[in-house]
Amino acid sequence: QSILEAKVKAAQAKLSAKSKAASAAYFAGLAEKPGVLKDPSGFYYEILKEGTGALPTMNDTVRLHYHGTLIDGTVFDSSVQRGQPTSFPMRGVIKGFSGGLTKVKVGGKVRIHIPSELGYGDNPRPGGPIKPGDTLIFECELLEIVN
Repeated sequence: QSILEAKVKAAQAKLSAKSKAASAAYFAGLAEKPGVLKDPSGFYYEILKEGTGALPTMNDTVRLHYHGTLIDGTVFDSSVQRGQPTSFPMRGVIKGFSGGLTKVKVGGKVRIHIPSELGYGDNPRPGGPIKPGDTLIFECELLEIVN
C-alpha cells in the first residue's frame, strides 16, 4: 500500500510541476493584456460587462451562471451548459472564484484566472478533469445577491 501511495504522490508531483510551468507562461502573457487586472491575492480578472447592482461580499450568497475551463480550453464545469444558474455562499467556494466575484456588480460579467494555489492546488478531486497544479478560468455572470 505504501509503495502504491508513493507512486501516486510522485505522479501527482510530476503533473503538478508540468501544470505549474504551463501556468507560469500563461500568467506572464496574461499580465501583458490590456484590461486584465491582478488582485493582490494572486488571481487575475477582466470585467467583460459592467453591472449596475451591488458588489457581493464574502458574507453573501450569490446566484450566477458560470463556465469553467482549463488553460487548454477543456470545460470542467458549466452552469451555462446545464442551462441552470446556481447559487452558493461566497465562503463555500475556492478563494480565487469568490474573490473574483467580489469585483463584479450584479448584472455584470467577469472572467477570473485562478492559479492553482487559489483553486484546488495539488489535491483536486481524484479522477476529474482538473489535475494537480491546474489553473482555472471562470467566466461568470452575476445574476443576483440572494441575501
